[in-house]
Amino acid sequence: MITHFQYKPLFENTKIPGWRISFYYKKQHFSGVYHQNGKIEWTGTVPATDIIHGLEAQIHELMLFHVYDK
Repeated sequence: MITHFQYKPLFENTKIPGWRISFYYKKQHFSGVYHQNGKIEWTGTVPATDIIHGLEAQIHELMLFHVYDK
């Protein structure tokens, strides 16, 4: 389960899409850039291949809820 999920706009002009994200998963910190098309660029530790797809799906749901469903 993802905990301490945070996101911030990449640009001062918040109408330009792109967000910095960070969160913890199983006590390990992860960070990246979430692009408008849903692609995630990992900027720190890259999640293991066996969990990356599940994490990306959870992040996408969180971004839909926090950013797009305002």
